Parts: sequence; structure tokens; C-alpha cells
Amino acid sequence: MYIICHYMSPSLYVLLPGGVLSLDSFIKTAVLVSGGVDSAVALHKLAQSGRPVTAFYLKIWLEDELVHLGTCPWEEDLQYVRAICDKLGVPLEVISLQKPYWDQVVAYTIAEVRAGRTPNPDVLCNSRIKFGVFMAAIDPSYARIASGHYARAERTDDGVKLCVTPDPIKDQTYFLSQLTPTQLAKLEFPLGSMTKQEVRAYAHAHDLPNKDRKDSQGICFLGNFKFRDFIAHHVGIKKGSLIEWETGTKLGEHDGFWFYTIGQRQGIRLGGGPWYVMQKDTARNIVYISRTYYAADKMRDQFLVSQCSWLATPPADGERLKLKMRHGPHYHDALVTHRGDGTLHIQLAMHDQGIAAGQFAVFYRGDVCVGSGVIALCS
Repeated sequence: MYIICHYMSPSLYVLLPGGVLSLDSFIKTAVLVSGGVDSAVALHKLAQSGRPVTAFYLKIWLEDELVHLGTCPWEEDLQYVRAICDKLGVPLEVISLQKPYWDQVVAYTIAEVRAGRTPNPDVLCNSRIKFGVFMAAIDPSYARIASGHYARAERTDDGVKLCVTPDPIKDQTYFLSQLTPTQLAKLEFPLGSMTKQEVRAYAHAHDLPNKDRKDSQGICFLGNFKFRDFIAHHVGIKKGSLIEWETGTKLGEHDGFWFYTIGQRQGIRLGGGPWYVMQKDTARNIVYISRTYYAADKMRDQFLVSQCSWLATPPADGERLKLKMRHGPHYHDALVTHRGDGTLHIQLAMHDQGIAAGQFAVFYRGDVCVGSGVIALCS
């Protein structure tokens, strides 16, 4: 038997009498499964490769919300997971991470909303829970952790790079942008070269139990709960004024500034619109609105970024990068300037009407995700 390392590949191979076998086939892998078609296809691909895999379902639903807000689809999720694992003959472990999820993601979300910012808990779920707490707790014999995310972990001589996928709409590098290089080094994304259409076709070709199941929508820990109901349950309702930005005229009332984000159009419930949220006064519980949100005097093309986490070389002072401020296919061209206080000043080539404090700004060089930080508005 000979061990072969090809100079163009990070993989090792075993030369056997019957042919060449990749050592990747021996990598013990933990596969995160959710009940959705994406993670099912990821599990199927790895199981069919002959690799030793174990499926893990993470319990992160909130017991309190199940009582007060309605039903959560976790039982149905778990039924699909068990059906898929039974079909593939793959062992399944169910892990409860409800307490760390509350402490590290949900509590943060509530605090940010109370402060008037717009958090993105799904970003923190990946960095702190799925590839944080879970990765730290799992048996170290699992050399890799795989998931159904639409992303690519490209292994090179210089380390592992987080790269975008061929499906610009489904690409999920935005949600993975707060990972550390150490976390990324253990990850694998079997759907990295696939589009959503190809994933569905694969599920049908292999008759997976959830091949026609609809994709989940919304924030990961809420399931079918409405985010507004969740916020009302934990933050409450407090009447405040809706004031026209240009005139200072009170036009109506709202239930609390925490239900609104900058640029929001839905939920204002006033005639004569459309109305948009311009600004929030958190001290006085005032929401300022305007019908001329897109007027030339209200352009938004700059902001600050702090609390950065880098997966590649951080941007140099004066470097131009691509940037996303939300999940989706749209990029901005951005000029990055370092400030003396450790924050970054971002100047966009074109304005964006949805710049919201608390959201994540994610940086890209070509198809490589460089990292991300938290948006703060310029004073």
C-alpha cells in the first residue's frame, strides 16, 4: 500500500491493488440535519461516498415560546430526519442546546432590539451554536462537521477559504461570515457546487422522504412563530408617536420603536402613503416616518463597522471590496477606511436605503468571503 499526495490537491490517496482510494473516505464526519431537503441531500451525498457519518439534530426551540406563541414544527422536523436516517442506515443523535442558544443568541437578540438596533440572530447561531458550542462539545474523533449550507470551504496550501456558490440567491456565506478560521477548518459543505434546483432534482432522483418539503422561512429559532409576536412577548408593548420627519407633525401611534427598523414600509398602517421609517428616538419612543424616503436629500451611502471577525486577510486602509448588508444576491462596491478607534468607515459607490444599525456588513474579495462586522450609523 502506498500513500499518495497530489501536488494540485489537499487530499491524500491510498494506492491499493484494486485502484486508488481517497483517504477522505475514512474521515469521520458529523452531519447537521434539520429536516429540510438541503441537509438531507448533504447527508445522502456523504453517506453514499462510503464515509463514516453520524447525523446530529440540534434542539434549539424555545419551550416558553411553545407555550405562549403556538406550535413549532420541530416534531415534524425530527420525523423527517429519522425517516432520512433510517433510509440511509445512518445513526442519529439528538442534542439539546436550548440553554446555550438562549444565553448566546436569543438574549443578545432581545437586548439589541431593546436598544433600537436590528440584529441578525441566524449569523450568531452559526458562529456561536452550530459551529461553536456544538463543535466544542462533540467527540474529537469527528474530524469534520458538515451541513447543508450553500457555501464552499476551499482547502488550499494557505488554509481554508469560505467561497460563494453558483446559486447567488441561495448562497449563505452571509450567514457564515462570523466564523473563525479555526471553525472553518473543520467544516465541509457538500452542496457547495450545487444550485437549489440541482438539490431538488437530486432529492427526487434518490427519492428522499422530504424531496417536496417546502423550505423553512424566517429566523432559525422561531420556526412558525412571527418575530413581532416574539418581540411583543419578551419586550412588551408601549404606545409612542409616529411623527412625520419633515414637518414634526404627529400622524398616529405605534406599539413600540422596537417593532421597526430603518427603511421599513410594512406595518405603519397609515393612509396617504407609502410611509417609510426614517429614524427612531429610543429615549422618547418616537418613530419618524416619511413619504419621500428615496428623495435626494435622504441618500445613505456610508456607515461604520465594528466587532469584526476575519476569515481572510483583513481589508487594507483604502481597499475596495464587495460588500453585502443582507442575505441575497446584491453586492455593493465599497471603499474601506481605517479609523483610529478600531472601527472601519465604509463608503458605498451607490446609496442603499436599508442601512440598519446592528446588522452585519460582510466583505468579499472576488468569490472569497473575507469576514464581517456590525453596522453602526455615522453620527
